[in-house]
Amino acid sequence: MCGRFTQMLPWRDLVALYRLTDSIKSRNTEARFNVAPTQTVPFVRLDDEGNQTVDDGRWWLVPHWAKEIPKAAMFNARIETVDSSPAFRDAFKARRCLIPADGFYEWTKNEEDGGKDPWLIQMPGGAPYAFAGLWAHNAKLDVTSCTIITAPSIAPISQIHDRMPIALDPEVFEGWLNPATPKENLKGILDHHLDGQMQMHRVSRDINSSRFTERPAPIVNSL
Repeated sequence: MCGRFTQMLPWRDLVALYRLTDSIKSRNTEARFNVAPTQTVPFVRLDDEGNQTVDDGRWWLVPHWAKEIPKAAMFNARIETVDSSPAFRDAFKARRCLIPADGFYEWTKNEEDGGKDPWLIQMPGGAPYAFAGLWAHNAKLDVTSCTIITAPSIAPISQIHDRMPIALDPEVFEGWLNPATPKENLKGILDHHLDGQMQMHRVSRDINSSRFTERPAPIVNSL
């Protein structure tokens, strides 16, 4: 799963990944060290003219047909069922997006005190990347929302957790966003990810609270 992530870098560094207009590149944002489900996050999608654009959405997918905000966890979509689950299949077919990030957290149980130790997982040097995501707009509820797709983890993430969010290789951004990409090709695109390049280190337990918004202190215990 992916239940928290970061957007620490200036927006101009994040958008270097994308094909955006100069006006969008000037967006002013603050560093976010502990993004949590139901909070508003930016995501990149294609507009009606086929250009990449940025929207803001609730990180907790609300399907276009929903009559109320789902109570079940909708901040992640599993790759195994994303194309068949009623909650996600419409978005998987036609409303795919990229969610900018530069880190995410997973937790391990501390055998000494039973507490949860958070690990910050990043690309080398803290480089920005993009999660494979889905988005939806529910006109009845007037809610735009998104979710992050997860898969079984690989090394090194598998050392601490059995699932991982999919961080896509920029080479497949166009194919992922394009609504004309055949549905049968989409899961193959999701295989082109950067997760095997990730590095991780422990950070302070302050980050365990979604109310904590500062940069977490590093703990000298890296993998």
